[in-house]
Order: sequence, then C-alpha cells, then structure tokens
Amino acid sequence: MKKWYQDYGLQARMLLTMFLLAALYLFFLVIISTYGGVGTYGMIFFAGIFLGIQYLFSDKLVLWSMGGRIVTEQEEPRLHETVSRLCAIADLPKPKIAVVNSSIPNAFATGKSKNSALVAVTTSIMQKLDQAELEAVLAHELSHVKNRDMLVITIASFLSTVAFFLVRNMLFFGMGGSRRNSGGGMMVVWIVSLLVWILSFILIRALSRYREFAADRGAAVITGHPAHLASALMKISGVMERIPSRDLREVEGMNAFFIIPAISGDSIMNLFSTHPSVEARIRALEGMERGMEF
Repeated sequence: MKKWYQDYGLQARMLLTMFLLAALYLFFLVIISTYGGVGTYGMIFFAGIFLGIQYLFSDKLVLWSMGGRIVTEQEEPRLHETVSRLCAIADLPKPKIAVVNSSIPNAFATGKSKNSALVAVTTSIMQKLDQAELEAVLAHELSHVKNRDMLVITIASFLSTVAFFLVRNMLFFGMGGSRRNSGGGMMVVWIVSLLVWILSFILIRALSRYREFAADRGAAVITGHPAHLASALMKISGVMERIPSRDLREVEGMNAFFIIPAISGDSIMNLFSTHPSVEARIRALEGMERGMEF
C-alpha cells in the first residue's frame, strides 16, 4: 500500500469551509429556536429522515436513476481485475462494480461506507480511454470512497436542506404560528432561512470542489502517474463538448457524482458547479507530475 500523502493546503481550505458551514448552521439554529414554532422542529426531523434515506440507499437510487447494472467478474474480467489491483494499493475493500450503457463518458462512486461502496463506469468511457487513463479515473473514484466523501457531503447538507424546506413551505403555506411566533418573528425565520440556504449552497459547492481536487490527488498517489488522469480529463471533456445539450440535461441531476459534470451550455449549473474547472484540475495534476509532490 502506498503512503496516503497529505495536501495540507487543501485540507486547510476544506476545514475552513466546514468551519464556516458550522458557524452558519449554529446561527441558524439559534434563530429558529428563538423565533420558530413547533413546525420548525418537525421540519428538522423530516429533513433528517429524508437525508437518512438518501444516505442509506444512495447507491441503489443512483444506479437505478442512471439505468446501470452490477456486473460480475465473468462479465467484465478486465474491469474487475483493475479495480481489485487499485483497491489493494489503496488499502480498500473491493466495491461493487457497475456498468451504465450511455454515450456520455463518465464514472462515479457512491455508497454509505467503504464496505458498501459502488463504483460505476459508462460504456462510453471504457471505449474512449486507454487502460492507463481508465485506471486513473477508477483510482479517482476509489479516492472518493477512501475519503468518505458521500458521508461528508451528506452531513454538510443536512441543515441546508432544513433551510430549503423552511423557505419553500413558509412561502407557500404562510408564516402563521402561535402569537409568540407570528408576524415579525416568522418573517425573521424566513429571511434567515433563505440566507442560510443560499450561503450553505455556495459553501457546499466549494467543499465539493475541494474534495474533487483531493480525489484527483488520491488518484495520482494510487497510480503514481498524475499525467494519466490529466489525459483522461482532457479526453472526457473533449467528448462532452460534442454531446447534444438535450442528452446532457437528462443526467445533470447526477453531476455531483460524476468525475466531470455533464453541463449543457445554457444551464445555471455553470455558475454553481460541484466540480473545479477541468483546466484547474489539469494544472494541479501537471504540477504534481513535474515535481512529483504528492
């Protein structure tokens, strides 16, 4: 097993982002406990159940939504052998492996823990990349598993989801409540919920982008060749530009899971992407390749 090198600058940025989220959420809890009613706490309970289900069944839901299927070693021996070898290097239990029949070259990982992870690739990415590039992409996805990114983003998203539900429900169903909580008090809750939702949305996207950089770095550690992942990213992004916008829009909801987001040209996701730009990722990988500082 290779040593899992630490990027302290990247870790510091992730910790700062999570600290800002924690401070924002603490402020949010103080406001809703001061001005909110019983319904507010019921909303927190409901959001907790919602995110719990999402976390526990994410692998099945993601695979079902993409139309993928788990493949056996007999069906995809080379893919299984590659994942097994990379898992041995990364000191990870072997995840379930799935293939998605899609013209969009991509890959993703999901699952609630290292022992229940799933790694999937599309048929297109297996056709477009050579073996070294595919290994680098798989190593990137395994790095997400090793870094427990699904758990981190789920926890970070919890109170953001609560704020979203409060904004939506108070807007559509009114801001009534008990005498203590009527009028100005509930307006304060609604305004603060809106601000918390917007700011947490931006912070969570930043956290997600940092974790993509960390997964790229992990792939470089596992394979020993940062240039292979850089080459794969260039190929995938080049193919993505030629895919019709309609096809991209059909899978945009899965962008948080993909190695490169499928973003159509007119999508607002360009403004709030879950991923860094391909150019920034390639520059970071090229820096690792030149100095082997990973």
